[in-house]
Amino acid sequence: MGTFFVVLLVLVVACSPKIDAQTCNPSGSIRGTQPPPGECNTENDSECCVNGKYYSTYTCSPPVSSRTKATLTLNSFQAGGDGGGPSECDDKYHSDDTPVVALSTGWYKGGSRCLKYITIYGNGRSVKAKVVDECDSTMGCDEEHDYQPPCHNNIVDASKAVWKALGVSEDNWGDLAVTWSD
Repeated sequence: MGTFFVVLLVLVVACSPKIDAQTCNPSGSIRGTQPPPGECNTENDSECCVNGKYYSTYTCSPPVSSRTKATLTLNSFQAGGDGGGPSECDDKYHSDDTPVVALSTGWYKGGSRCLKYITIYGNGRSVKAKVVDECDSTMGCDEEHDYQPPCHNNIVDASKAVWKALGVSEDNWGDLAVTWSD
């Protein structure tokens, strides 16, 4: 009978879902402030900070693999677009017709992926896109971040060209489960 319980215990442990030691929990939070009138750009359904609401911040992102799970969001990297200022990697604006992305802070890795290409897989297709910016997961709700909340820790913020290359219809742009790789 004792052997039965040992075998059962081994089977339960062996068949249990994998627990990843590299988790990414919130590193803190910031409190939203009301943007000055007309100062939060809501292009591409961008969210504006809500006065008094707390937003989680992250210094990490989920571990990178050959097919890292992410949420694809829509961003304009053009001057006047909802991305705010020029891109972090090259201090330039980029056309919405160019496949470029911003990565959440942990994946951006202090700029080590700047101007390198990643491959994004979604909607049965793939596209190569250049990393030009950080989707800041540590700060937000201020002028520098266009009065938008911090990014979640699993975001690939993409130009319209990426969405088009993936063949997603425009009425479904904004939030798509994808995977990506270096």
